[in-house]
Amino acid sequence: MSHELRFRSGQVELHRLRVDSETVLEPGDVVYLDGDDVKPASDFPFATDLAATRSQFAAVFLGVCHEYSASGEAHDVSVDLSPLSIYEYEVDSALFEVGSLLAPDGDSEQLAARRLAKVGNPAQAIARAAEYKAVAAGRLRVQFASAFHPASANVNASIG
Repeated sequence: MSHELRFRSGQVELHRLRVDSETVLEPGDVVYLDGDDVKPASDFPFATDLAATRSQFAAVFLGVCHEYSASGEAHDVSVDLSPLSIYEYEVDSALFEVGSLLAPDGDSEQLAARRLAKVGNPAQAIARAAEYKAVAAGRLRVQFASAFHPASANVNASIG
């Protein structure tokens, strides 16, 4: 799914955010806020295990990047923080109900920037399934929950 923005429907809410010159971003990357800069999930520092890494990532999860940023470029990019947008993402083979929780897929070293996996713990979740899938499918429509949007369902999104 590299280089593809799989927006499907809903209301997009784009925010212009800073990117460091050494950070590489592609449309469709799920991104987080590192201080005052946007970075892809694949750049997130790995914690003691995948569950802990996902929980820490969810606490700083921004949304979906809508623009390219090549290495050496230091310009702002547009990121969708809207909880109303629906995107289609690569997912693990699983049964998905509407509302199933999802987090970035990953292994023992790194999170994926454009692939999601089903999780059971809301503290790890950055998205919910927006459709039912009875058979193992490679793609799923999802709605994201930014930690920085006041209307988000992300457990880290409360203000005050």
